[in-house]
Amino acid sequence: MFTPTDSSVARASFAILCPGALLLALVTASACTTAPAKPAGTAAPARLAGVVDMHCHTGPDVVPRALDDTALARAAEAAGLRAIVLKNHVSPTAARAALATKSVERLTVMGGIVLNRAVGGLNATAVDAMARMEGRHGRVVWLPTFDAENQVRREGRVPTEADSVAVVRDDQVVAALEPILELVRTHGLVLATGHLSPREALVVVKHANARGIDKLLVTHALSWPVNATPEDLAALAAAGAFLELVLPISRGGKAPPPDLEGEMNGIVAAFAALGAGPLVLSSDLGQQGNPSHPDGLGALFERLRQRGISQADLDRAAKENPARLLGLAGATP
Repeated sequence: MFTPTDSSVARASFAILCPGALLLALVTASACTTAPAKPAGTAAPARLAGVVDMHCHTGPDVVPRALDDTALARAAEAAGLRAIVLKNHVSPTAARAALATKSVERLTVMGGIVLNRAVGGLNATAVDAMARMEGRHGRVVWLPTFDAENQVRREGRVPTEADSVAVVRDDQVVAALEPILELVRTHGLVLATGHLSPREALVVVKHANARGIDKLLVTHALSWPVNATPEDLAALAAAGAFLELVLPISRGGKAPPPDLEGEMNGIVAAFAALGAGPLVLSSDLGQQGNPSHPDGLGALFERLRQRGISQADLDRAAKENPARLLGLAGATP
């Protein structure tokens, strides 16, 4: 059962409940980020039992992070999580996941690669190396995030070859994506849409599905710069994609101030319209000043329960669906 008990979860829940509570969240959430010796979530180790967090930012990174890989692995295990996926916008995380695994006993730690310019953009060689890294901890390929043409446009700039990575042209995937899709299919990887627009994501999802790829995930579908509409969500789910929904909270950077309550309403509406079948709940945390990944997830689940989402639906979206995507033992095929 998800039963948050510690004060850090209460603070994070307040930040989600109140759009005007952003400053409070930034001031008080530092208590949610803990050192490796006392990982977050130890006050209620059963409250997140079996949860899989597919969107975890950690250090080392090119921007400050609240926890490093090992600290998060220990915190997640202490909180009862089953698995985490490490994500970094500029470097692959499969090798880092293999090392972090050595610091825990029960937790599964996985990684992947984000196809931004730092790794060569749509670089099939980099994807292949990630997938074959010792231990096979590399499980997710994210299409461009910071360098996605959609994000560049949302920042008020004009995408160029020098500062962005094109994935879709004239409603068709670019040729450079094809060998990457073949690697995703061959290795049984998850293909996540990164920061593509909903329209671009739908083109990719339909094309990948036709290529025999069924592990498709729309990255933080309701959050900036994706900002999918209910109609977008329905179309993407109908095309065979899972929809990732994350904790509504400020993540800084170049994103505009978030509509916290509006995004929470969108999550509740997605459960109502689509059911839990195509949904995946993740944290997308790791920013300094925000709740830790376990505490943020606990706050998200508690708020959703308060809004009428059943425990069975939470379990489907936070445990069963991500476990299936990652191919964890015992997951429903």
